[in-house]
Amino acid sequence: MQVVSSTLSGNIRVIVIDNPPVNATSQAVRAGLLQALEQAADDGNTRAVVIACAGATFVAGADIKEFGKPPLDPHLSVVIHAVESSAKPVVAAIHGSALGGGLELALGCHYRVVQAQGRLGLPESTLGIIPGAGGIPRLLRLVGVEKALDMAGTGKPIDAAQALEAGVVDALVQDDVRAAAIAFAQRLIAQGGGVRRTRELPVPATPAGAFEAARARFQASHRGQSAPQVCVDVAARSIASSFEDSVAYGRERFRELVASPQAQALRHAFFAERVATKPAGLPAEDAAPIRKVGVIGAGTMGTGIAMCFLNAGIPVVLVEQNDNVLASSVENIGKTYRNDVVKGRITEEAQRARCDALTPTLQYESLRDCDLVVEAVFEDIEVKRQVLASIEENLRPDALIATNTSFLDVNALAAGLRRPENVVGMHFFSPAHIMKLLENVRGARSSPRALATIQALGKRLGKVAVMVGVSDGFVGNRMLARRTRECYFMLEEGALPEQVDRVLCEFGFPMGQFQLNDLAGLDVAWRNRQSRLDRLSEREAACNILDEIVAAGRLGQKTGAGFYTYDAKRARSVDPAISELIMRNAESRGITRRVISDEEILERCLYAMINEGALILEEGVAARAEDIDTIWLNGYGFPRFRGGPMFHADRIGAARICERIRHYASQAGEQYWTPAPLLLAQARDGGGFYAH
Repeated sequence: MQVVSSTLSGNIRVIVIDNPPVNATSQAVRAGLLQALEQAADDGNTRAVVIACAGATFVAGADIKEFGKPPLDPHLSVVIHAVESSAKPVVAAIHGSALGGGLELALGCHYRVVQAQGRLGLPESTLGIIPGAGGIPRLLRLVGVEKALDMAGTGKPIDAAQALEAGVVDALVQDDVRAAAIAFAQRLIAQGGGVRRTRELPVPATPAGAFEAARARFQASHRGQSAPQVCVDVAARSIASSFEDSVAYGRERFRELVASPQAQALRHAFFAERVATKPAGLPAEDAAPIRKVGVIGAGTMGTGIAMCFLNAGIPVVLVEQNDNVLASSVENIGKTYRNDVVKGRITEEAQRARCDALTPTLQYESLRDCDLVVEAVFEDIEVKRQVLASIEENLRPDALIATNTSFLDVNALAAGLRRPENVVGMHFFSPAHIMKLLENVRGARSSPRALATIQALGKRLGKVAVMVGVSDGFVGNRMLARRTRECYFMLEEGALPEQVDRVLCEFGFPMGQFQLNDLAGLDVAWRNRQSRLDRLSEREAACNILDEIVAAGRLGQKTGAGFYTYDAKRARSVDPAISELIMRNAESRGITRRVISDEEILERCLYAMINEGALILEEGVAARAEDIDTIWLNGYGFPRFRGGPMFHADRIGAARICERIRHYASQAGEQYWTPAPLLLAQARDGGGFYAH
């Protein structure tokens, strides 16, 4: 198929890229563009050129099939240089998204026309690299250093209106952008307007301290990541030297980053998500339509879940037994949407539509025309069984029931129902309307139709939906439980909360174990512990530091004190009283505390998780290592630039992990530290979770 075509519309040469699905800058596209540009240059009837795209979008990035492989000629920078060097005006007609190499191509055009719904961005830093074809030197000539660094360093796209205001584009149109670009080119010719090469524009004055401020900002927002800092390096070079030198320097730094461990990890994360969200054997066409849903329970979780569906345009029946709780939930939903309007996230029309689509009620009978009902009540198996039975009584026989449990056995919950094939798990993460991860749980008797439906629904909700099996804590919480165990054991043995949290944050987690507990509420962690006491080992049950802190009335941020103390702005500080409590606790239980190194803290946290991940794979609770990595990257703050726990395990090597697990077994016992058979096999054979 010809991916680049060229036709004459009057005296305007229209070059169209047609490389579905996203018109990526593949080798064929790059070569086709060069050929079309030569044709335009040689054609006396061509007075100006429009570069447009077929399909749903302008060029939305590089060809992912070429990721990590040797570059193929012609390089994109050569193509863009040819576009910019054209003696005839070149206008980009942008619709959909112009991202990465797509925006770099548009910046090389002399003028840019964008459709109102368009998005423009340089997201390369999210893959651990930088724009490699002159994107930063060109962009800063149009918008200034600060805006260029904001776009390139964060990787966040801007909308068409922002692009026009910033000076990235020259015109914004509502309708046919290709026709508008042709008209724009014709006006240029009529007015005697010629080329305007971005590379020849003067560099805007750079505010004092702009580079230092950007570095500090990226250090805080993208801690541990190299690419945003290299964006600053390239911008600084663009100010200090010629355009050609800065492009060459950017290309050199791009090549350096492409081969870096961070870029490899971030590429892995990108591809792992694509794999994990498409479970094998569940064709999308098997999914049932979801036109209306019910949510049972109007607490924090139920309220957030209801908003997930409302945000996706799905009407919700919200059922709650307590009138006051229901009223509070409705008020919180309304308040959230009012704030979204104030902040410009949604229109007043969208706010009204979402609020009108909510039906709060005390009656289960209102569920009769729902296609799916999600229960989000208290995490108690008997309470949930009663609720599920009441749901089933009031549903059509073909409607689905989902339990939002984070630990309980979905099979046990479905066992008492007449139609267990309609029962699945949908484990939302709090706050449900914000967190991207959704663990969809396949019960032993869940039908393929039910599973395909919730997987398709996850995508519709904008979630990263991963299918998992039934297990205590499924995948994410099961692995987290092992890390949590080790964190509390280390408090007994000699560490303090601030040391454990610092080590986890330095590794790249957004917060440490005890900061996380304080944020979620220590009463939540305590209730979870109480519900599982009968399943804990003797040492875990005896490890009662959390019990003592909660008994002292310290429930975390909401009470101003937990493992840390908090001021009115929730700024955290270390509390000597907690250090004393921990030391006193160890002494009363006859534990002699010792110095615990940062290395030991990191190993015990990570290796406990990795070992559990290996067991999860062996048991088939997760089908693939990609599923585990995607869950941890999207739901638990595992640093994306490390690729996920299983990818990171391959970096360390199974032999090293097994050796350290045996070391900790000699300290704490094999009950807690026994290498998973899968890890032992990898250590023996030199394999890994991905390197088989």
